[in-house]
This record gives sequence, structure tokens and C-alpha cells, in this order.
Amino acid sequence: MDCELIIKKVSKHYAKKMPFVIFSMPQSECVKFFLQKDDTVHTVVKLSENGFILAPYDYKDIAFYIPEKNSEIFDTQIPIEEKKVSPVVIPNDIKERNKYIKLLDKTIETINNKNAEKIVLSRFKDFELENFSLEKLIRQLFSVYPTAFKYIWYHPNTGLWCGATPETLVEIDNNSFKTMALAGTQVFKNKSYTAWGQKEQEEQQLVTDSITTNLQKVTSVLKVSNPYTHRAGQLLHLRTDISGILKTNKATLTSITSALHPTPAVCGTPKKFAKEFLNENEGYNRAFYTGFIGPITNNGTSTLLMVNLRCMKIEGNIASVFAGGGITHDSQSIEEWEETQNKMQTMLQVLQPML
Repeated sequence: MDCELIIKKVSKHYAKKMPFVIFSMPQSECVKFFLQKDDTVHTVVKLSENGFILAPYDYKDIAFYIPEKNSEIFDTQIPIEEKKVSPVVIPNDIKERNKYIKLLDKTIETINNKNAEKIVLSRFKDFELENFSLEKLIRQLFSVYPTAFKYIWYHPNTGLWCGATPETLVEIDNNSFKTMALAGTQVFKNKSYTAWGQKEQEEQQLVTDSITTNLQKVTSVLKVSNPYTHRAGQLLHLRTDISGILKTNKATLTSITSALHPTPAVCGTPKKFAKEFLNENEGYNRAFYTGFIGPITNNGTSTLLMVNLRCMKIEGNIASVFAGGGITHDSQSIEEWEETQNKMQTMLQVLQPML
């Protein structure tokens, strides 16, 4: 079906408050559409039914789900183009900045007291939109960020979520798997110069070590690459690729997802302490931010699940944009604040025509 006809169809579906998901894989121009035929709330425990999963940060074995068998399915191409971008000016809120820096200082002090090695602190900021249009959102999101996994999800019970994430939680193809450790952030300046400090390198190693330890029980072979620079839009990250073979009859998509989520890249290490600290101090409900998303195919034996980063929730004319960063003993509060400002630009570029 023609691209514009599908977009109009989705817009009408949304006006009726009917569930849908639109997504495209990294490096792909193909955009898939699942339009659920009713407004039933579907959830799954075993990640083995074909469809699209949306799981919260506080995942406890139940994820929201749009099933293939209950949906109209379309695909089309929305041309990808590298647009020249200029940062969106974020209004300066001194009270908001000081409050977050105070929390950053407390987090660094907690780590320096040897209670944790890393804690991933986050925040959100609301932006008022002018003349929000789902059609405009679709065209804007799916024409940028070619290396990212992009999606728009809607269900009346969850609201409208949208994102362009660079981070794989797990990719499975029969008994082989791939995942990644992604940490450290800096703004892309030019192709010829990238330098990573000790703080970023140590943070990256913490994430890598924690992921490989968690995978020991479900894998028979584990391979780890050297860290390298990965570009995601106008941001650069340190990335380590991790791959291997799953234990026969012992590892499923459900078990490996439970072993990995939440990763040290979105929670911290040790996981239990970091999660409790965040629950007590972060001050808001992350909901689906830093949860995981993605299509389940071949009954879970061929699947790509992504960490839900660089995302936002849109409700009425308000877009809540989320961002965070990994805090270690070397962290500087002002720099961590600036990092969240930079990370918000990914979604702000999508919203720019509506701000």
C-alpha cells in the first residue's frame, strides 16, 4: 500500500483510540505497521508469541503486547535522509537544574561510600507542543536516525510512546545471540577526533563485566569484542559487542531477557542496591522508559529486543522527554546534567516542527 495511504489509515485508527505500533529496524528503510483490530489489552508472560512487545523498566514477567494474529499488517518505505540539525534550545530552569544536581551529588557521595560502583540516574522534562499531528510525527521520526531502532506505540491503556534507540537488549537467531554494552556519551563533533576519558572507559567495563556475568548461566559460548566508538545521531557512545551460543533446552528468549534486564547501562551495579536507590531517590515513575521493546518473530526463536532509550511519551499537547546517565565515582554533576540535556536532543529533533 502507498506510504501516504497507510499514514492516513493509522491517523484514523488513532482517532478511534485503537492500539497500533509502527517500527523500523536499524539500518532499514522498511517501516512496519501493526494495527490491532480491537482495543483489547494483551499481555504476555512467555516471550514466544509473534507480535510486538512493550515492557516497563520495572518488568516483572508481564509485558504489553500487540499480537500479529490480531492485527492488520502493512509495510512501506519512508525515505531515510541525513538532515542537518541544530540543537533545540531547552528553556533554562534554574530550580530544575539545581534539584537534579543536588540528586547527582547525593548519588556520587553514595558511590564514594562504596555502596555501589555505578547508578544510572534519570529525569524527564515536559515540552508543550503546538498543533500535534501523528502524521507529522511519523514522517519526522522515520526519516531520521538510520542506525537506530525507531518506533511509535499507542494503546489507550499506555498512551502514545515514541523513540529512536541505539541499544540492543538481545538479538536471537535460533541458538545464537547478540547483545551489547553501551556506556559513555559525548556529542559528535567531527569524524577525525574522538577521545574517551578514564571515567567513560571504567563505566563501559563495569557494564560489560556485569552483562557477561549475568549471561554465564544461560550460555555455553561467550565472545566479547574490544570497545569501540558507536555513533547514534549526534551522540557518540562506547560500545562492546557480546555474542555467543545459548545452552540447549535451558535458555529461551524469556530466560535470557530476565537475565539481562535491567542492564547496568540503565540501572547500575550491583543491580539490587542501584534499583533500590533509584526507587527511593529518582522521584518519578519511569514507566516504559528504560524498559524494552521490539518484535517477536518465529515464536521467539528469531527476535530483536531493544532497550527503550531516547524516548518520550506524548499526552495531549505535552511531550515528556526522558534522559539519564551512568554515575560513577569519577562523575562530575555539571557534566552529567549537560549529558541529559544532550540526550534529549534526539527526541527534540523529532518534535522540532511541533514546538
